[in-house]
Amino acid sequence: MPAELATTNLLLGIMAAVSVLEAVVIIGIAIAGFIAYRKAMTLIEGLEARQVAPAMARVNDILDDVKAVSARVKEETERVDQAIHTTMGRIDDTADRVRSNVRAKTSRIVGFIRGLRVALEGMLQTEART
Repeated sequence: MPAELATTNLLLGIMAAVSVLEAVVIIGIAIAGFIAYRKAMTLIEGLEARQVAPAMARVNDILDDVKAVSARVKEETERVDQAIHTTMGRIDDTADRVRSNVRAKTSRIVGFIRGLRVALEGMLQTEART
């Protein structure tokens, strides 16, 4: 039986050594991962400072310009809309005045022509009776 215990002890010793080796490898991988993470974050911060920040500043400037232009266009559109409505109102008033002036001036002529027609009809009817 002592031989069997020696074999078991040897196998247990190997398994313990492998476990320690695995722990060392896992710790090494964790340290390498942390170092890679730190380098990646340094690189990303550098890219952000050199590339992203200036681009965002330009985009914000462009958006400010677009906002100002759209506000100006809105103001001008409202002004033009108001001018069109005012002009249309003036045109309607002018058309009403022209219409009333034409009616006033033509009503005399129409009245004269109607009277002349009635007179001619009256004269023609009296001639037809005789």
